[in-house]
Amino acid sequence: MIVVADTGPVNYLVLSGQIDLARVLYIALLIPSAVHRELLHPRAPATVRHWAAAPPVWAEVRRPQDAARFPELGAGEREAISLALETKADFLLIA
Repeated sequence: MIVVADTGPVNYLVLSGQIDLARVLYIALLIPSAVHRELLHPRAPATVRHWAAAPPVWAEVRRPQDAARFPELGAGEREAISLALETKADFLLIA
């Protein structure tokens, strides 16, 4: 199974020490490029920034082809939804 994640779920899985659940439950975790930037933001918790600086091989940072959809949403949400639709992901984790 493939899952696309927004910033919130990844942030809280890393902070709670449970990010490996994504690897156990899914084949791959796709992280949109805008979400990756948010995880690396200087105001993000250090643990999250450290994880995002070198994500494991099963967590792939990917840019959606059409990031202009859903202009009323923030960049992370917009890219997460677009990437989930484009890849026909099994799940979208969004908060």
